[in-house]
Amino acid sequence: MGSEPSVDPREVYSLLDDEHARRILIETYDETRSARALSEACDASEATVYRRLERLREQDLVETVQEVDPDRGPQQVYAARLNRVSVDLTATGFEVSVDYVEETAADRLTRLYEELSG
Repeated sequence: MGSEPSVDPREVYSLLDDEHARRILIETYDETRSARALSEACDASEATVYRRLERLREQDLVETVQEVDPDRGPQQVYAARLNRVSVDLTATGFEVSVDYVEETAADRLTRLYEELSG
């Protein structure tokens, strides 16, 4: 796990304070989800979900993956990259560090495909 210093602490605070953004992170932690599925899980419009996803992607807290759905064909799905957020109080203010998951969504999909086909 690595920590990437390029996060905007205010934006991370704001995202973690947002109910929809938190729900998206939870829903995409173990399994990829489409915007439609996230909309249902968050009880929010797809437009709301897409706005949160864009903000989460800007902070590298979620990633987009192309997946093939047997019924719908290719679609974009989303996976959380966030593993942990640490907030430290220092003499100059707060420092935020983000630990990311080691395995990307693409890695998880490849592993799943290999398990199913093997």
